[in-house]
Amino acid sequence: MKRNLIYMIVLLALVLAACAPAATQQTPASTEAPSVTSGDEATAAPSDSSNRCGDKSKLAKEIYLYTWVEYIDPEIKDMFEAECGVKVVETNFDSNETLLATLQAGGANYDIIVPSDYMVQIMIDEGMLMPLDYSVISNIKNMEKLNVNQYFDPEQKYTVPWFWGTSGFAVDTNVVTDVQDSWSMMFDPNSPYCGKISMLDDERETIGAALMYLGYPINDVDPAHLEEAKNLLIEQSKCVKAYDSQTNDDLIISGETVLAHIWTGDAILASSPDTGGRDGIVYVIPKAGCTIWQDNMAVPVGAPNAYTAMVFMNYTQYPEIAAQNAEWVGYATPNAAAKEFIDPDMLANQGIYPPPEVEAKLQWIEDVGPALELYDRIWTEFKASVGS
Repeated sequence: MKRNLIYMIVLLALVLAACAPAATQQTPASTEAPSVTSGDEATAAPSDSSNRCGDKSKLAKEIYLYTWVEYIDPEIKDMFEAECGVKVVETNFDSNETLLATLQAGGANYDIIVPSDYMVQIMIDEGMLMPLDYSVISNIKNMEKLNVNQYFDPEQKYTVPWFWGTSGFAVDTNVVTDVQDSWSMMFDPNSPYCGKISMLDDERETIGAALMYLGYPINDVDPAHLEEAKNLLIEQSKCVKAYDSQTNDDLIISGETVLAHIWTGDAILASSPDTGGRDGIVYVIPKAGCTIWQDNMAVPVGAPNAYTAMVFMNYTQYPEIAAQNAEWVGYATPNAAAKEFIDPDMLANQGIYPPPEVEAKLQWIEDVGPALELYDRIWTEFKASVGS
C-alpha cells in the first residue's frame, strides 16, 4: 500500500511539472495585441487556483502599489499574499496630478500605479510606462470591448483596465426634495443648499464640470471659455463646504453636505447602509452628460518587481476575484467574465452601468497637450482666489 502511494505521489508530481507554466522573461514584453471578448462571449467559470501565481521562483517578496484610496478590497491583497507569498504594500494618492508629480520627482519605486485615462496618455508620451507582457497577464481576454484599445492606449500595450465610471453628483433626498438632472443643482449661485455642497478636488474634473454647465466640452482649450469656467467656480465657492476627492462620501453620509460632485462608486457606497452609507442618497448623471473615466493598472519604467507586478495584475482579473473587488469598491468592472459573479441588482443599477442613451452623452477627459499649462494656471488662480 505504501509503495503504491509513493508511485501515485511521484506520478502526480510528474504531471504537475509537465503542466507548470513556462518561465516568462520580464523583457521584452509581448507586443502581440491582446484578444478580448464581448460581454456575451466571456466565460465565467471559476478559475483554477493552482496556476494563479505564475512562476513562483521569480516572485518578489513584496510589491508596491500606488493607487486611489479604498480602491481594492484588502482581502484580495491578503489572498494574494497567502496564495503566492507576496505582500502588497499600498500607498494612496488623491489626484492624477499628484501621481504624475510623485513619479517625476523620483520619490518612490512603485511596481504598480493606477492612472486615469488622460494621464495614461501623458505618461506614455513621456516614456514613463513599461510595455506589458500579456503572456503573463492572460486575463486581459476577459475585458469588455468598451474598455480596451481606447484613445489613451490604442494598441493596449501599457495598461490593464481596473474600474470605470462617471462623475455626476450625489443628492441627499432626505433634505433636497426638488431633484433635477441638471448641473444647475451644483452651480446655482442662489442655491438654498449653499454651504452644504462639495466638489471634487480635481483639476480636470472640476473645471470640466464648470465647462459642461456653461455648455462647453470638457476638453475645451479656448482661453476665454476657461476663464469663464474659473469665474464660475469662484462664484460657486461661496456655497462650497469642501473640495474633497477622498472623504466627500463621508461628508454626505454624515449630513455635512447634501449635494456632492462625486465619482460613481463613492456615491453608490454612500447610498447603501450595508457599506456604511444610508438611505435617501441618490446618484445623478446630468442630462447634459458628465465625465466618463477609466482607471488602469500600469507598471512604471524602472519598477523593481515588474514580473511580480504583472502576476498580481493578472490575479486581480480572474472573474470571481474581479467580481469580489467590484462589489467591495462599488464601481463598474471592465471585466466581462466577472459579471456572472456580481449581484444582479448592482448590474442593473444604471448609475453604475449606464444605458446606451446615457452613455452616448458621456465625455472622456483627454490630454489637452500644451493647453495643460493653461488649465494649471486657471486651477491655481481659482484655488488662490478661494483660499485653498
